[in-house]
Amino acid sequence: MITPGTPRTVVIIPARFGSTRLPGKPLAEIAGKPMIQHVYERALRAQLVHDVIVATDDLRIITAVEKFGGRAVITPPDAPSGSDRIAHVASRLPDAEIIVNVQGDEPFLPPAMIDEAIRPLHADPQVRVGTLARRIEDAVTLQDPAVVKVVLDSNGNALYFSRSPIPFGRDMTLTELLAGIPVYRHIGLYVYRREFLLHYTRLAQTPLEQAEKLEQLRILEHGYPIRVAVTTHHSIAVDTPADLERARALAGLPL
Repeated sequence: MITPGTPRTVVIIPARFGSTRLPGKPLAEIAGKPMIQHVYERALRAQLVHDVIVATDDLRIITAVEKFGGRAVITPPDAPSGSDRIAHVASRLPDAEIIVNVQGDEPFLPPAMIDEAIRPLHADPQVRVGTLARRIEDAVTLQDPAVVKVVLDSNGNALYFSRSPIPFGRDMTLTELLAGIPVYRHIGLYVYRREFLLHYTRLAQTPLEQAEKLEQLRILEHGYPIRVAVTTHHSIAVDTPADLERARALAGLPL
């Protein structure tokens, strides 16, 4: 719940029209609404969020967002990443203290997950960036390179992110590892203090970031901690036509 003195928090949703696997993804219809509207409305329901903005490089998405009463801002078409896209918008929001990066392809994102990621920044003024993780419970997920894994220190900060299975159980089977040690999959929702976001996007890319193709490693390689909140909630990303069919089915639509 937002109370007097709560840091002004803005969700920015990066939304590109161009997608290799699913062109026009933000405008794909699910249950009679464009996907970006589902994401926007769920973000508005988070208890600790003051405002929601879509950051996009395409006027078709601007039009769609304004049609359902949302707010959208055009960003440079050559922005190299979603983080750069949200930083472009955040740089024009001097009254915002906390910026939340919510991906535009998760139409069923529980609003509680946004609040879970924000709370560590409320609790500790030293935390400059936070994200989410959920425990992995099966060996298939642990070994899937499309699933980003994260290991944590005793304070809940990320030690490392990888597409490889981490940690490695030298004298354990995968079943024993998963039963005995908390192993987490990373969820790509980020919360930044505004000034840190603007600083981070100016940092040079780093070797591990480039090797793993994981942008968050730039933060760790430059020596900044990332606080990880562990969630039990689930969300579904829509990356392919098959994912879109699944989302429509979950929304109660015939395929």
